Amino acid sequence: MILIDDKKISSFVSEKVVKSISNKASDAYLQLVNRSGKGNEFLGWLDLPNPEITSGIQNKINSVANRLRSQSEIVVIIGIGGSYLGARAAIEALGNNMMYLNAERGKPAVIYAGNHISEDYLFDLLKLLDKKDYSIVVISKSGTTTEPAIAFRVLKSHCEKKYGKDNSISRIVAITDEKKGALRKLADDEGYDTFVIPDDVGGRFSVLTPVGLLPIAIAGFDIDKLCKGALDMRNICLNDNNPQTNQALKYVIARNSLYSSGYKIELMVNYLPSLVYFTEWWKQLYGESEGKENKGLFPAGVSFSTDLHSMGQYIQQGERHLFETMIWVENSKHEMKVPYDESNIDGLNFLSGKRFNEVNEKAFIGTTLAHLDGGVPIIKLRIPEMNEYYLGQLIYFFEFACAISGYVIDVNPFDQPGVEDYKKNMFAMLNKPGYESLRDELNKRI
Repeated sequence: MILIDDKKISSFVSEKVVKSISNKASDAYLQLVNRSGKGNEFLGWLDLPNPEITSGIQNKINSVANRLRSQSEIVVIIGIGGSYLGARAAIEALGNNMMYLNAERGKPAVIYAGNHISEDYLFDLLKLLDKKDYSIVVISKSGTTTEPAIAFRVLKSHCEKKYGKDNSISRIVAITDEKKGALRKLADDEGYDTFVIPDDVGGRFSVLTPVGLLPIAIAGFDIDKLCKGALDMRNICLNDNNPQTNQALKYVIARNSLYSSGYKIELMVNYLPSLVYFTEWWKQLYGESEGKENKGLFPAGVSFSTDLHSMGQYIQQGERHLFETMIWVENSKHEMKVPYDESNIDGLNFLSGKRFNEVNEKAFIGTTLAHLDGGVPIIKLRIPEMNEYYLGQLIYFFEFACAISGYVIDVNPFDQPGVEDYKKNMFAMLNKPGYESLRDELNKRI
């Protein structure tokens, strides 16, 4: 079970603030579970996974994943934002750290495209795909989002030239809208296997739909266990409004009490390199859900002990406007011990015989104490081990807490109106029809 430890924030927030936020969190909880809050038309994720609905979908996902695995050394996932971050977070959290170097047919490497507009990256990717058997999963609700759409143009053409148009059909899978949009039309016209992005699930909440589950299954992980963990967490979150036992509520109250007390930055801290992209997923989830109407904690992330040698100085003694949420995984997947060295030139024989995880844990404890002494509030999140079951719990936990946090600060957690601004400017500068007036206005400002 995931456990939140908020004891280390008590000296940084007043009881009055905690009580006020607790009351707001209770009201927000009711808004969410009663589906009466802002953006309630996008609460489909709240019911995921639903065994009555998802079991058939999971069977199809596993079947398609097995086909792609059997014919591919590489599977390219095309998507941006929530269309790829959740899957990448899960695959890297669960996977072998060297999995990209060990890819083979039946155990393909999952790599990504369409999440930026780098022509050098795409060029290098095509050179790699010239030499490897590969398949493509393209993920887009509309099929017109610029970054994935133009990447798919390139990769679809490459795939058809390499394998022939007919044979490429079995190598391309689309995850898109059920009935409408450019990608839906293309997929139907070409005869691709398809999966549906539910209308009532936004991209950043879509990990437990085919958007996340298909890539995770392709990478060789057990999506049934992932969904079981999420389902168990869902049952806890929806049926317990006590913040002492509902860990998501406990987290909401702790982070928002700190926010109300002047701490404006939440720094997600992990102690495993495999969790870097989980932090990236969390950053999008919270940044896009809360950052509007001039409100919201700024979500940032660091990896320890790596970043203790870069950002550690600022965290210890910089401006006191941040707090840390530290994820600690109790048990490693493997055991490694520090060897004894006869010469002991580095002076580290006092560590010989100790497990690396024990050394890492002492770094975790020592860092916690140092940062507390430096005036940094710390929320701890403990997870027994990193496997599909507990990762499923963690995903649903953060989604549920994110929605309540949005309601606590009185914003709609499920829209993202600000995301469109850069797109409009980009389209105008690229001479997209219909944007002439905006283009003229922007040119005057350059």
